[in-house]
Amino acid sequence: MPLTERKEIGPNNYLLSEEELKQKLSRVPTKPGVYQHKNDKGKIIYIGKAKNLRNRVRSYFQHGRPRDAKTNALVRHISDFEVIVTDSEAEALVLENTLIKKHKPKYNILLKDDKSYPYVRVTNEEYPRIFYTRTLVRDGSKYFGPFTEVGQLKRLMRMLRTMYQLRSCDFNITQETIEKKKHKLCLDYQIKKCAGPCEGLIEKEAYMYRIKQCISIINGKTSQVEKELKEEMMRLSEEMEFEEAARVRNRLVMLKEYLSHQKVVSADLIDRDVIGISRNDDMACSLIFKIREGKLIGKRHYILKNVIDQPESALVQRTIEKWYQESDHIPREINLPCEPNDQEFLNDWLNKQADRRVIIEVPKIGDKKKFVNMASINAEFTLKEHLLAMAKREQSIPRMVLSLQRDLRMKDPPRHIECFDNSHIQGTELVSSCVVFKDGKPKKSEYRKFKIKTVHQNDDFAAMQEVVERRYRRLIEEKQSLPDLIIIDGGKGQLSNAVKILDDLGIKEKVTVVGLAKRLEEIFFPGQKDSILLPKTSSSLKLIQQARDEAHRFAITFHRQLRDKRTLTTELTEIDGIGEKTAQKLLTELGSVETIKKAEIEELRKHSNSKQAKNIYEYFRNEPRNESTE
Repeated sequence: MPLTERKEIGPNNYLLSEEELKQKLSRVPTKPGVYQHKNDKGKIIYIGKAKNLRNRVRSYFQHGRPRDAKTNALVRHISDFEVIVTDSEAEALVLENTLIKKHKPKYNILLKDDKSYPYVRVTNEEYPRIFYTRTLVRDGSKYFGPFTEVGQLKRLMRMLRTMYQLRSCDFNITQETIEKKKHKLCLDYQIKKCAGPCEGLIEKEAYMYRIKQCISIINGKTSQVEKELKEEMMRLSEEMEFEEAARVRNRLVMLKEYLSHQKVVSADLIDRDVIGISRNDDMACSLIFKIREGKLIGKRHYILKNVIDQPESALVQRTIEKWYQESDHIPREINLPCEPNDQEFLNDWLNKQADRRVIIEVPKIGDKKKFVNMASINAEFTLKEHLLAMAKREQSIPRMVLSLQRDLRMKDPPRHIECFDNSHIQGTELVSSCVVFKDGKPKKSEYRKFKIKTVHQNDDFAAMQEVVERRYRRLIEEKQSLPDLIIIDGGKGQLSNAVKILDDLGIKEKVTVVGLAKRLEEIFFPGQKDSILLPKTSSSLKLIQQARDEAHRFAITFHRQLRDKRTLTTELTEIDGIGEKTAQKLLTELGSVETIKKAEIEELRKHSNSKQAKNIYEYFRNEPRNESTE
């Protein structure tokens, strides 16, 4: 198929030419891996995985290929791409997930997973410990989970410790330390919470058998444990070991008491995960029911963003990939509301992970269909709760923001504040800063710094005009939201110049602008002769001062960076043949200009070529070198 004709989407965009694109596509390997599409500014806008990178990447540029609206929008913005080769598609899946989490591309489904759910850890020791943790340590320990019901997990851990008297100490217990009697019994043994492995009061085989039964219970495999406990109780009774039989009976009672709180949803004993989906505009929720031996033992949900143009099959695919990357157990059966995007890959990947066949099916009738519907209903409820919580967070306005609204007589609370400041030394390295506050708190990811381009002298008024125009012209062009309040660090002069620019841009009436004079902390409004003075203890003034001080700090920091860079390299770059990169290299490797001045020519040759070393040596000694020095 011929390559799709692509048009430029702006005056400054860079697109690969047709010939460059063909050549680059021809060099893409046919191996599995991850591809990254970039826009004209070099920003990653989509990340995907593929079994055959060349075929998948090429498919985006083939003319006449049917696509959905999202893919069409994506293709229009692709200016370049990169690929990363992996050994298998499973490795590509892990890498894809890591990169999506890092870069948050615009056209990927973004999966909100900011909670740290606990796992159960079985330590890699001769006498293992079992406890729950949120930190995964790769030392050979086994992990089970994650568990979303923390309260239920705590009850489970208490029950296991009481039933099986497992140790909780962090001693390094081995056969050698037991024989040498390095450890002493603690209070846990006295209160029947530990079997005393530190002094060899329980054989290792018996202790490991208890660990094995604990792992079965954690995984929801309780029927086999019940059977084994009953058999052990009967055996001990026949052997007249009535006290030990009573202890086993107590374990069985505790296990049945724990299981009574789990909901039985299926008569069969097959392990299955049931996935449901609910969506609302650009957000969706996927929810997984964990059913083990017919009992619902837990659930997990994900919030997905950027889904407005995504089919449900893509949401199911993303959920399965994410869930089984972090889950310790893959059931025999997975029930879905619809077929995933790439079921062939999922079958291969899950079968290899589980080392057995995993059935992926979309039930149409019967109990399985009811389970899927139940999961979808719960997903809908969870999504509504999430949206409601978001709305509440948006409506909760800090008191200082409301105070500022009152004191500045604003119609709406200034939830989005931007503050500008200039910095220079005698007109050199003139820079400006813009800091952003959201709901009274600094939003550092949205801070912006500017090198002044059109002003070449000490003119704060002109510099402020330039930076305000650049900032808000861009926001208008990119259709981003404007701030509620703009603070100009300065008096009437800076304020009037900024207001003139806002008027030219047609947004003067859409935002509130004030100037803050440093001397008396006076606040000026456009067109008003007199300033206002807020009480020095008021939260309104403190918020304005905090924004001003932050803008000043950010501008000063940027100015110092530029000044230091210029100071360090200016003297070196005056030497013939020494550019900025070489000067930076010499400073990095030798430490300072003073060290470079004193260095012998042999030392300089280690960090530059012969001609550059000779020029540096002669420049600082101001005398020619004869040929014997070369």
